[in-house]
Amino acid sequence: MAAMTPTNAEEFARARAAMPGGVSSPVRAFGSVQTTPRFFVSAAGPYVTDVEGREYVDLVGSWGPAILGHAHPAVVQVVQDAATRGLGFGASTPGETQLAELIRDRVVRDGVDGPIEKLRLVSTGTEATMTAIRLARGATGRDLVVKFAGHYHGHSDGLLAEAGSGVATLALPGSAGVPAAIAAQTLVLPYNDLDAIREVFAARGDEIAAVIVEASAANMGVVPPAPGFNSALADIAHAHGALLIVDEVLTGFRVGSAGWWGIDPVPFEADLLTFGKVVGGGLPLAALGGRSEIMDLLAPLGPVYQAGTLSGNPLAVAAGLATLQHLDAEAYARIDAGADTIADAASSALAAEGVTHVVQRAGNLFSIVFAGTAPRDYDEVKAQDAFRYPPFFRAMLEAGVSLPPSVFEAWFVSSSHDDAAISRILDALPAAARAAASATA
Repeated sequence: MAAMTPTNAEEFARARAAMPGGVSSPVRAFGSVQTTPRFFVSAAGPYVTDVEGREYVDLVGSWGPAILGHAHPAVVQVVQDAATRGLGFGASTPGETQLAELIRDRVVRDGVDGPIEKLRLVSTGTEATMTAIRLARGATGRDLVVKFAGHYHGHSDGLLAEAGSGVATLALPGSAGVPAAIAAQTLVLPYNDLDAIREVFAARGDEIAAVIVEASAANMGVVPPAPGFNSALADIAHAHGALLIVDEVLTGFRVGSAGWWGIDPVPFEADLLTFGKVVGGGLPLAALGGRSEIMDLLAPLGPVYQAGTLSGNPLAVAAGLATLQHLDAEAYARIDAGADTIADAASSALAAEGVTHVVQRAGNLFSIVFAGTAPRDYDEVKAQDAFRYPPFFRAMLEAGVSLPPSVFEAWFVSSSHDDAAISRILDALPAAARAAASATA
C-alpha cells in the first residue's frame, strides 16, 4: 500500500516535536497570519508546491534570492556541475575571485566606479553586517554604532534592538540573551530623521564608529529613504570621522543592476556595502565590500579578524555567478513591469472595497501598509491597521498565492512571473481585499 501523503498540519506537528516552534527561522511559523505554515517540497519558475501537492504562485522568492525564478535551469546546471567537482575545499577557488570581481564591476553609476574596490565573501547577511561593524570599529578605534528603528541587519547581538523582519513580526523589542553592555553600544534612532542624527553626533560624535542603514528599508515593510537621506547620513558621519555602512542584503542587485546605490535619486558615498540574497542565487552566500584601505584591515593583512569554514563555498559561488550573469536589462524590465502590475492591482482591489491603505515602493520591492498616509519611520509603520493583513494573506493562500507571512515584509517578484502567473495573482486579489475589508481588530 502506498504511503499516505502528509498534510501541512501533520508536518508542522512533527516539526514542533523536533525543533523549537517547528521552524528554523521564526517567521516561517505563520504565527502572525494565524494559519498553518506550508511545507514546500519543490519549486519551479514562479511556483512552489507543498507536501499536499498544491501549487502556489510565489511572491516570497526565498526572501529575494529567486530573482530569476525557482530552479532556473542555468543556475541549477552550474550548481550540479560544481557539485561533481567537490562540495567544498576549505581553500581558495577561482570562482571566489570571479564573483568578487563581478559584484565590484556591477556597482557603478553613470559609468563611474562605485565605492567597492575589494570584497570579502561570507555565508550570511548577518555575518556580512557583523563583520562590517567590526571593521568600522577597527578602522576608527571607536565602539558606538548608530542604527535605525525597524531596520534589520541580521541577528547579531548588537543589532537586534528595535529591529525589523521577524523581530517586528513577533513584536519583540529585541532579544533575551543580549547583554546590556552590548546593547548599550548601539544607538537606535528614528528613520528618516536627520535632526536626530545631527543631535546624536553633536553629543557623542567622537565615540561613534559607524552609522548602519538599510539602503532602502524593506524589513518593516518597504519604507524608502527620504530624498537625500542617505547622502546626508554620509556627510554627517564623515564630518565626525565615522563611517557609513549601507546594508544592501535585500536591495542589492534586486532593485537594479547596481542595487539601491545605483538608483537612489541623490547619489551617496558609502564606506562599506553589504550584500546577500541575490548574490548567492539561493544558496548561503553574502559579502561586504568597500575601499581598499578599509577592507585591507581584515586578516590576514590587518588586525580585524574574520573567518569562515564555508565562506566562498564553490556551489554558492557558482549559483551567485550564474544568477548575476543572467540579470540583464531585459530581466530587470520584466521584474519591474511585473511589480508594477501586481502592486497596482493590489491597490485597486483594496480601494474597491474601501480599505484604507498605501502601497510603498522601493524600485521593484513593494508592500502594503494599511494606513492612510505613507509611513516614514517604524512608529508610523506599527500604527497601521495590521489586523487586516492576516485575513488578506489567508485568502490569497487559499486562492493559490503565497505571500510573505507578515505585514512587515516586502513582496518579491521574479523575472519568471509571466502573464499566466500574474493573472492568477490578479484573480485572487478581489476576494482577499474583501477579507481585509471585513477584518476587525
